[in-house]
Formats: sequence, C-alpha cells, structure tokens
Amino acid sequence: MLKKITALFPIWAIVFSIIAYIEPSIVVDFKSWIIPLLILIMFCMGITLKVDDFKRVLKKPKIIALTVGLQFLIMPLAAFVISKLFNLSDELLVGMVLVGAVSGGTASNVIAYLAKADVALSITMTIVSTLLSILITPNLTLLYVGQTVPVPAFSMLLSILKIVFVPVVVGIILNHFFHKYIEKRHDLFAFFSIVSIVFIIGIIIGLNQSKIATIALPLMLAIILHNFSGLLSGYYISKLFGYSKKECKTVAIEVGMQNSGLAVVLSMKYFTALSALPGAIFSIWHNISGSIIAGYWSKEDEH
Repeated sequence: MLKKITALFPIWAIVFSIIAYIEPSIVVDFKSWIIPLLILIMFCMGITLKVDDFKRVLKKPKIIALTVGLQFLIMPLAAFVISKLFNLSDELLVGMVLVGAVSGGTASNVIAYLAKADVALSITMTIVSTLLSILITPNLTLLYVGQTVPVPAFSMLLSILKIVFVPVVVGIILNHFFHKYIEKRHDLFAFFSIVSIVFIIGIIIGLNQSKIATIALPLMLAIILHNFSGLLSGYYISKLFGYSKKECKTVAIEVGMQNSGLAVVLSMKYFTALSALPGAIFSIWHNISGSIIAGYWSKEDEH
C-alpha cells in the first residue's frame, strides 16, 4: 500500500500545490515547519545509507568535479542567455542570474533519494558546491550583472550542518546499529519523505500565492527553461563521459536544482523584492519538476 502511495507522489505534489494556491491560509501558518521537515527528510535518507556509500563516493572525484563544473558554468550562463531571449527586465535578470550562480540545494538530495539515484553522491556534490559557492557566487554575479554580492558563508555552513549533515549522520549511525530492523522499513521512510516534500511545496506555494498570481508568462517560461537546461545538460553530458544511468540521474538532479532559497535571500538583501521573484518561483517549480522526474525514474528498471 505504501509503495503504491509513494509511486504516485508527483500527482500528490501537483494536487496539493493547487489546493495551497486556491486556499493559501491552509498552509501559510506552517512556514516554520519547512526546516524541521527538511531535517526529517534528511534523517529518512541517512537511515537508508551506510558509511561505505560515502567511502565509495570519495573514490570518484572526477564525477564530483564534472557536476560542480557544469553547475557553475551552465546554470548562470543559461540564466543570462534565457533572460535576454525573453527580454526580462534588469531586476528579473539579476534574480535569474543569482539562481544560476548559487550552489545546489538540499532539495536535490531529496529528489535524488526519491528518484533512486545515488544519494551519497548527491549529498557530497551539494556540500562541495556549497563550499565553493562562497567564492564563486559573488564573482559570477559580478561577471554577469556587474555587481558583486557577499555570500553569507558562515550562516550557509551552519545551515548545511543543521539541515543536512547532522540528521544524515544520525540516520547512518542508527542504520549501522539497527540495520536488520530498519531494512524492512525502507518504504515507511520513503513515505515520510514524500509527505514532507509535498507539504513543503504546498507551504512555498501558499507563501508566494500573490506573486504567482501576478507573474508574467515570459518569466515562468524562462524559469522552466532554465531548470530543464540544467537537468538535460547534466544528464546527457555525464552520459557522454560514460557514467552509469544512476550517476547520470544524480548529476542531472544536482545541476538542475539550485539553492533558490539563498538566491531569494541575496536578492532581497542586495537588490530588490522583484529580483527575488525568480528565486521564489524557481523554489516551487524545481520541486514540482523534480518530483515528476523522480516519480518517472523511480519506476524505471536500472540498466
């Protein structure tokens, strides 16, 4: 029963998104739940992982370097080119570039888990890109929009420790000591993750309902195209390098899904409220597109 419910999670994501959009009052009061729910998802991931998974990943520095390279080359460039093609205003262009210039987000780890990609690899990629973004994000912003933005390095690292590292490590430790008991309940952890991600998407939509209502079609199309440019280039470029399907899925998800929440914060702090709109919409869209892709990939047989 749980497997059937889990397999339909893209539909739950879309249905709950529509409900949250029509009646945002249902979800907006749960804004403070976003981080605890992310922590729960990371714990559910960690409890399905072993220390050996990370040892194996660290023997693959090339794929990590390829992913981080694609992320910081393709995503900001695609954001700039797409913004120009759609003739977006300077403020929206700044917001698009910031979405492209930030690191991978924790949402990519969740989607990698649901898509049956390589979760340990995804987490490692996110951590590496986040650490590098401290130097790279301000310089990419300067290159594309002519203004540098300070990246809150210490607060970002604390967020990663709190949201990703600690719950994953606690999960791994529990899996190590209670492996036989936990192995039989993997479906339950996947179910908790899906309920959590669907609820998070709903909260984000509810909080941004008024912005979505006024959004112009060109911006929405630009955001969708930006997301797909990362997903497709990540998948097919890694495939060209001869990586397995599981690894290609992981790279695609990592490149296509950004730390858009950070992009919103940087936009609000250093630019304008309007420049934060692409990040806010990207937050919603990449969770929905990621959920649909994960739903499709999780049902595919591994080759």
